[in-house]
Amino acid sequence: MAKQQRVVVISDPQAIRALAHPARQQVIDELYNGRVLTATECAELAGLTPSAMSYHLRALEKWGIIERAEETADGRERPWRSKAASLRIDSTSAGAGRLAGQAIMRTAVDRVLAQFEELSDEDPWDDVSMMSRSRLWLTHDEAVRFGQELSELVDRYKQHRTQSDHPAGTRAVGSLYAVVPLGKPAEDS
Repeated sequence: MAKQQRVVVISDPQAIRALAHPARQQVIDELYNGRVLTATECAELAGLTPSAMSYHLRALEKWGIIERAEETADGRERPWRSKAASLRIDSTSAGAGRLAGQAIMRTAVDRVLAQFEELSDEDPWDDVSMMSRSRLWLTHDEAVRFGQELSELVDRYKQHRTQSDHPAGTRAVGSLYAVVPLGKPAEDS
């Protein structure tokens, strides 16, 4: 199997819309965290039948998001893996692309809210859970740089760590950030 690329960028509105399905996002999260899973294992994670999950996996493969991994030792079922180390959604286009991006963001935000709800009050890591919302006044160039720096910060902490390859004492920590221009652009921007 060929070496994985670094980033898969999805910009096609239909592909972005295909990502908005909660079961697909759950599987993508696992595969892009370094797991290699069979359709049956993916189905168990998402609470679907293996045949329903196979449909979703083939759709994700069609859009270049995941790919088949090497066959298992017994050869009965070929597992799936991410197509790259990370996945980026580029929904900057107008119309259908924008709507598809909003659909995937809504699903992602709902998942983060559920993760906050699932966190026990007695969890010893509860002190690191947080959410921050800010309004910044930035030029276009500053906003671009801000988004790039946020991505670089996340990449620095990822350090190629996955569910199957990480130091002792670590724990999976979810993060979600968005950079959204508000209001109308300045006349001189």
